[in-house]
Amino acid sequence: MPWDDATGKSKGFMFVEFRHVDDANLAITALNGHPFDAKHTFRVNHFTDIERYAGMDEAYVELELEDYVPREHLRAWLADPQSRDQYVTYRGEEVLINWHGKPSQSLVLNATQDWKDFLYVAWSPLGTYIATLHRQGVRLWGGSSWKPQQRFAHPMVKLIDFSPCEQYLVTWSNEPIVVPEGALQGPQYFSPDDEGNNIAVWDIKSGDLLRTFSTFNDNDAPSSKKQMQWPALKWSPDDKFVARITPGQMISVHELPGMYLHGKKSLKIEGVVDFEWCPQGDKDKEDLEKDAKAMASGPAARTSKKARENMLVYWTPEVANQPARVTLLGFPSRTILRQKNLFNVTECKLYWQNQGDFLCVKVDRHTKTKKSIFCNLEIFRMREKDYPVEVVELKDTVLDFSWEPKGERFAIVSSSDPNLGNPGPGVTTKTDVSFHQLEHGKNDFKLLRTLPGRTSNAIRWSPRGRHVVLATVGSSSKSELEFWDLDFNSDDANRREGQNTDWGSGIQLLGTADHYGVTDVEWDPSGRYLATSASAWTHTLENGFAIWDFRGQELIKQIQDKFKQFIWRPRPISLLTKEKQRQVRRNLREYSRAFDEDDAAEESNVSAELIALRKRLVDEWNAWRTLHKKELGEQKSLKSQSAREEKEEIEVWVDEVIEQIEEEVVE
Repeated sequence: MPWDDATGKSKGFMFVEFRHVDDANLAITALNGHPFDAKHTFRVNHFTDIERYAGMDEAYVELELEDYVPREHLRAWLADPQSRDQYVTYRGEEVLINWHGKPSQSLVLNATQDWKDFLYVAWSPLGTYIATLHRQGVRLWGGSSWKPQQRFAHPMVKLIDFSPCEQYLVTWSNEPIVVPEGALQGPQYFSPDDEGNNIAVWDIKSGDLLRTFSTFNDNDAPSSKKQMQWPALKWSPDDKFVARITPGQMISVHELPGMYLHGKKSLKIEGVVDFEWCPQGDKDKEDLEKDAKAMASGPAARTSKKARENMLVYWTPEVANQPARVTLLGFPSRTILRQKNLFNVTECKLYWQNQGDFLCVKVDRHTKTKKSIFCNLEIFRMREKDYPVEVVELKDTVLDFSWEPKGERFAIVSSSDPNLGNPGPGVTTKTDVSFHQLEHGKNDFKLLRTLPGRTSNAIRWSPRGRHVVLATVGSSSKSELEFWDLDFNSDDANRREGQNTDWGSGIQLLGTADHYGVTDVEWDPSGRYLATSASAWTHTLENGFAIWDFRGQELIKQIQDKFKQFIWRPRPISLLTKEKQRQVRRNLREYSRAFDEDDAAEESNVSAELIALRKRLVDEWNAWRTLHKKELGEQKSLKSQSAREEKEEIEVWVDEVIEQIEEEVVE
């Protein structure tokens, strides 16, 4: 280690000699890029790298500047004059990007030129990219002309998962990574250290491989390996952390982009079963913006409330004399914010509201004899001090739970049908659907209404809230769709704050529909349209898709053989401030008037075009008749003239015996 005699400090580098080449390679892999602190990072290189760069020609050669070629904006589709949404369909070997709109506005973009031999397609969370899975790996496409944007070489990839902010991508293959001799090396390719792993984490912008993991833990016995849960890695809402669970032992949180273990240690949690990150809501983003503005204005202006840190929740089962427990943890401080003990627990499921305002822990409990199962909903109010918990007790088994987006209501599908869990062929389980809402006066979730005797097994809320669709999915005998409005009455918003009147009176059935063999149900980003599809991956009867409005009126229905996927393109978060959005809502009638005028103009244009088309067709028909009538007349005159020229007169004398008399002459 060379030292500087003048300062008495090291020169900032040293030479280390190892016994074997493998030891040197391991040191480079483990230590290169290691952060000592916020300002110092450790770098390790091979000694032979000096020879590689020392032999370079020192003569200066001026670089040739390439002509600037502007790139397409990856979100140019948001500037559509009609503000239309897009959706992708995958049928056979054909992928189509479609504009959704009125028939006169429809536009089909065929992007299948190089999209061959892939498994399925998927949109990124904000709609910037569309991903296709190939045997060689994953390709990302984007822009108005759908050019390739990035590639990730993961052979035989089967599953992918984007981070919430679209900065990173996770890929998984059931076949372990193998690096053959002579394979390409570099930051975008696997190295020998990645062999045997199944999961890879990539940087989307650079295409670099950040780290790989194995699907199963090293200490798992081959006979004890269970089905993998997906996503295997779970992202914090700001893309700063990604976490992975080792069931029964710990949660490992890695910090991006270095993928180093945060704090150099995992969260040791004995018996941990599952965990989820808290979503980031509008209130958190407002706090972050206020905090950033305050910091920019100087210390004197820092009066805004500090934004809450990331949070995650996990649960542990009952062990010996210890009860089951749900724990809310702040991260990166690792502070325990709230714990709730649970007894006689069979299973727990964690459901966050999309704004992070509420957390529901669905607890399946058994009686002391363990012969029957019932359900409790433990609901945490995340925006209040000490995170109070409300309990909703249910007697039936809950099949599905869903929060209203940006709302204080939730819906559940429950059943006490004896066929539950083991239905025979053609047997559909009878279910009940219930709606609950937070009552602020009592800080309790009140039952709004129960819809008994249904066959629905799936709840699909509109992204804007208020409207919900109850669907029977995956049944061979039932395929019903029910469209409900939970704020049908205009004064229903007042009912939420009032104490008199029945809340449930605002729930109204708008319409019913049927889509035979439906396998997927999805709302568009605007919450005005619903798409249902029957995928050939599930069955081969009447595959295709249909689009409905929020009232259940069918707009489009296409039956297509070998139809596989229908996915709406997501929209990014609005750039408008809360005040601007409120201003738009206040002046909605003015905007509506402009839209109505556009619709009327379009209808008149359509009518004018139709009348012009019909007139043109009639004129063409009359012209054709006149032309052919004239030609027919000319042909007749020519025939008559030729007939006269060739005519020859022949006189024929005909003798006719009128009467014959025979007389006898006597001599």
